[in-house]
Amino acid sequence: MDRKESLNLADEVIKGGAVDPDRLRDLAQLPNEAFFHLLPGVDMVREHFFGRSVHLCAICNVKSGACSEDCRFCSQSAHSKTETPVYPLMTAKEIQDHGRETAASPINRFSLVASGKRLPLGEVERAAEALSVLQPLEIETCVSFGLIDLRGFDLLKKAGVTRYHHNLESAGSFFPRVCTTHSFEARIDTILAAKEAGLSVCAGGIFGLGETDEQVVELALTLKDLNVDAVPVNFLTPIKGTPMENHEFLSPLRCLKILALIRLILPDKDILLCGGRKHNLKSLEGLMFMAGASGLMTGDYLTTSGSALDNDLVLMEQAGFFPRKTTSHP
Repeated sequence: MDRKESLNLADEVIKGGAVDPDRLRDLAQLPNEAFFHLLPGVDMVREHFFGRSVHLCAICNVKSGACSEDCRFCSQSAHSKTETPVYPLMTAKEIQDHGRETAASPINRFSLVASGKRLPLGEVERAAEALSVLQPLEIETCVSFGLIDLRGFDLLKKAGVTRYHHNLESAGSFFPRVCTTHSFEARIDTILAAKEAGLSVCAGGIFGLGETDEQVVELALTLKDLNVDAVPVNFLTPIKGTPMENHEFLSPLRCLKILALIRLILPDKDILLCGGRKHNLKSLEGLMFMAGASGLMTGDYLTTSGSALDNDLVLMEQAGFFPRKTTSHP
């Protein structure tokens, strides 16, 4: 693929055409360094749908550790032996303090994340009550509480929550190598239930687990079929004590190629760079926007450190980007 082919492909995508699955498989098989041939078209697609604006979100780990599930990458799993803190659901005041601090910044979405297969309904209610106090503030709220049902979604929606986050983690064909204590289909059912409840959905995955680039395409096509609203892209940070502690970091070029493939499949959806971006992208982090990213998770992640908001704002400014004032598209 050369620059002309890349721009022609982008033009097709912008006009509403879907990239043929066979063509996607061919793109997935390109060597990582061929990412630079994809770059002009991918950047054109991102620019068309999102301009120079960047969606910023931040998370608060409101309940940590002791999770019953055996996700092989996760330091919060009770099946792993890590030094991850274990604590119960935060108090309403702690949640609200975090929320107010976030609302006073350029960040436009604040998300609560809780460990566990599903947050008990009573705890969902407590978290929803805490979030309801934040409704007058100019910030959107989101939660990630696992495999909850319509009763939980109803409580959250009444509290002003507008989005539910629930990653598929990996392609369906690879998922059994990631987790065995619940199914890929259970994750899809949760996404469908959130949509049925009238919430927007943020769903993506984590890369570097051993999946192929063809499985990256498979995951992105599943997300396209589900019509999710935003796609968080995480890159594995191997954590001591987990089954994946000896995995290597991805190369920066492989990370950028993954981003580019997802952008071509989901041209008008927010793609947010989240966990592991600094360790995996390294000196090429500044290329993430040209590779298709339209959003960032800023600050710390669940159990690993991230990038400070001030640093991300400088990075954006240097690349000619600015924080989006609302969560809607430009």
